[in-house]
Amino acid sequence: MISPKSLNRREFIRGVGALGAVTLAPRALGAGEPLAFLHGVASGDPLADRVVIWTRVTPASASRTVPVLWEVALDGDFRRVLRRGRVLTSAARDFTVKADVAGLPPGATLYYRFSSTGIVSPVGRTRTLPQGSLAKVKFAVFSCSNYPAGYFHAYREAAKMEDVFAAVHLGDYLYEYPRGGYASADAAALGREVVPSGELLALRDYRERFAQYRTDADLQALHAAMPMIAVWDDHEIANDAWRQGAENHDPATEGQFEARKAAALQAYHEWMPIRVANPSRLDQIYRSFTFGDLVDLHMLDTRLVGRDLQLSYDGVTNGAQLAAVLQATANPSRQLLGPEQSAWLSGRVAASTAKWQMLGQQVLMGRMLIPAPLVLFQITFSNYSALLQKAATNPTALTSSEQAILAQPAIPYNLDAWDGYAAERERVLGLMRTLDRNLVVLAGDTHNAWASDLADFAGNAVGVEFATPGVSSPGLEAFFPFENPLAVAAGLTQIIGPLQYADTAQRGFMVVTATHTECSAQWFYVSNVKSTGYFRTDGPTWKTLPGAGNRRLIGA
Repeated sequence: MISPKSLNRREFIRGVGALGAVTLAPRALGAGEPLAFLHGVASGDPLADRVVIWTRVTPASASRTVPVLWEVALDGDFRRVLRRGRVLTSAARDFTVKADVAGLPPGATLYYRFSSTGIVSPVGRTRTLPQGSLAKVKFAVFSCSNYPAGYFHAYREAAKMEDVFAAVHLGDYLYEYPRGGYASADAAALGREVVPSGELLALRDYRERFAQYRTDADLQALHAAMPMIAVWDDHEIANDAWRQGAENHDPATEGQFEARKAAALQAYHEWMPIRVANPSRLDQIYRSFTFGDLVDLHMLDTRLVGRDLQLSYDGVTNGAQLAAVLQATANPSRQLLGPEQSAWLSGRVAASTAKWQMLGQQVLMGRMLIPAPLVLFQITFSNYSALLQKAATNPTALTSSEQAILAQPAIPYNLDAWDGYAAERERVLGLMRTLDRNLVVLAGDTHNAWASDLADFAGNAVGVEFATPGVSSPGLEAFFPFENPLAVAAGLTQIIGPLQYADTAQRGFMVVTATHTECSAQWFYVSNVKSTGYFRTDGPTWKTLPGAGNRRLIGA
């Protein structure tokens, strides 16, 4: 067994990988093996005095009830054990094991493991939240990990980092599509075709897909290295989900959406190291984490608990129809968080004394207004850029049709994001401005990297947004396959006023660092997700400063 007592983070991850090669890889159980730990270990939802630890056992018989022992210690040799316990698991919970271990010291680095019938799990490392004055905290931020789209190198790279406190996952931890579905063109060649082969609908489907994802060695390494603080987005349930349905759900052929949602949420809570706040309300996952006097991290659900049906440009053929859609985005009654979650967030922010208010949530809050001809696919990006150049250098040569294209307004490119719920966004920004809070928003969902200034309708600077690229899901390069990605990113930052940084073609993650003098994000990219061989490149850093006169992005 590995003894990580004197190992640093990088050495520990190498050890986890080596252990995974022997113990964690999927294999058939021999006749003499009562069970195995095939899906690694994980921890999450750390508080100052407790943390959730997780594993799953694979028993020889699905009819068994399996007793599992757990230990949490101050050292990797388990000579200084702080807590021990026992959990019974069975097919009723898909043989997952979860313990909410209390009575732990604050700000501690801890080790944990599980055992049953003489079989011992890999060792995981976790932490409890620090209290009091804190100089710095770092988070690795992820989104959009699509198994058939490519390898999870981003997870492996983050797991190597010595000083990252926790992984923050903003959703799309898995995807619900069937084999051959979205971004699956290379899945067979990569050996990453999904199971089950069909679209996820029933509880057994979601469980099987989670089980497949958790055999991934890179994902196991990340979970073993640090605690995870996670929320779901739509693909843990169905594409473009909202409170009462989803774009990728047809009640006529797939049954009631509520039944599908209930199955998805049960599997999520079984397989993720998340604390269940209310067993009768599995959709209620918004919660906060306090990192001393430095950061209050508020994890929000912008997907299920309060979201109204998304608006759409489908069928828009004239200016009047477009104007009606845009007017609807600002309807004060449109909800993204819902009244219950909004009231909770207001109370948490009002009571906070932390330097930074950080929102961990799914979709872009920044205003992403793009010329309507691009959003409505009336012109290519390069051709529109050429028109802009022509207008700047030889405006008299513009034809009437070209003038008409340039005269069209800039509109939200993604109505599934906060742009489709503008009044709700204004309420959140108004809350932060009224209470004079330093706001940093974390976002995922788009598979691309972004950094945007956040301002209210009146133009008052309120905060900034850092958005993480996808772990493996393709970005805008898939929508603009014949465009130069560098030109697309440069063009977007020129067209979109609040947008200060964009990368629309690389996969990876970001690391957010908070101190009392600044909060920054640095993006990290992997050279490819289609090969086991790759290298990491370090992207730029953008930051913001605290204080009412400073809440905007600065290049670092």
